Amino acid sequence: MPNKKVLIAGATGLVGYAAMKHFATEPGCEVVALSRRRPAETHGARWLSLDLTDPAACAALAPEFAGVTHLVYAALYERPGLVAGWREDEQIRTNDQMLRNLFGPLERAAPGLRHVALLQGTKAYGVHVRPLTVPARENRSEMHEQPNFYWNQERFLGAQQKGKDWTWSILRPVLIVGDSVGSAMNVIPALGVYAAMMRRAGKTKLDYPGGVGRVAQAVDADLLARAIAWSGEAVAARNEIFNVTNGDVFVWPNVWPAIADALGFAPGEHVSLELDQEIRPHEAEWAEIRAAHGLTSGTLKEFVGLSFEYADYTMGFGRTEPGPAALVSTIKLMQAGFTEVMDTEAMFRKCFAEMQAKGLLPKP
Repeated sequence: MPNKKVLIAGATGLVGYAAMKHFATEPGCEVVALSRRRPAETHGARWLSLDLTDPAACAALAPEFAGVTHLVYAALYERPGLVAGWREDEQIRTNDQMLRNLFGPLERAAPGLRHVALLQGTKAYGVHVRPLTVPARENRSEMHEQPNFYWNQERFLGAQQKGKDWTWSILRPVLIVGDSVGSAMNVIPALGVYAAMMRRAGKTKLDYPGGVGRVAQAVDADLLARAIAWSGEAVAARNEIFNVTNGDVFVWPNVWPAIADALGFAPGEHVSLELDQEIRPHEAEWAEIRAAHGLTSGTLKEFVGLSFEYADYTMGFGRTEPGPAALVSTIKLMQAGFTEVMDTEAMFRKCFAEMQAKGLLPKP
């Protein structure tokens, strides 16, 4: 019998998919994955179709939650018009209700629940509305200033936990980069498609399409998954909040040569290009590329999701002056015992290579 049963909500998302892959490698761990659409690979997890916005569907699935010891809640609702949606009431209400819809049936079905891992991000520090106070620290969030579904979910968990044996951990990653299809915020498919379109147009150098760089941080999705797993067992992580990064910093124009090389190009010039407007509409051209290379990545909508818009946002399309540094402190995480790091340039190379190997992007 497994000594751990992990329920992953949002298994097709960037974080949930990485968590599903990781827990599948843990001895004695049973994994149940929830999402609306089936992941291309389940890595041994038992996948169940579930729309978390449907409370009746969540309640009906409760018998499958029996024996769950750990919840990784990585589900996320994002509106079309991604960035604008971050400040809208509907997005806040929907994400709040999704957690509630799942958690009630889960608690009733799984009295042995031990840990809940919840994901937030740097919007906890208001990065989407103002410059960060550098470095952003876990005790300096903007809970009472900027509306955000993070706070609704965090307050809900705190209220539900009273008198219970289970604990929680909240992880706040920065820019997450990894292997996922159809995600709202994954630059790898967006940049991979951009490069494929440029190759189709006869380019041998890959121009940088973003704005003037700012100092930022990223985190590899697989590293984040290992941090999530650590938080579910470490005493020092109980009822604590942690920033999570690769451990270094980067500037988009400076890392661009490595990205270009990973995609089979020499680095080009800085040529500002809004990917969401200039690349996303070209479904017919992408279909030709898929056919020519035998790709299995589906349409741009299926493969890239909302990530063209996210790539424009995170690379600062249209920015003509260096933006303020967006840096968080990971001292608390390291002092608590999770000390794994990764070179961000190596991360980009790894993630493109993974999608190329799986036939989702053309090989260089």
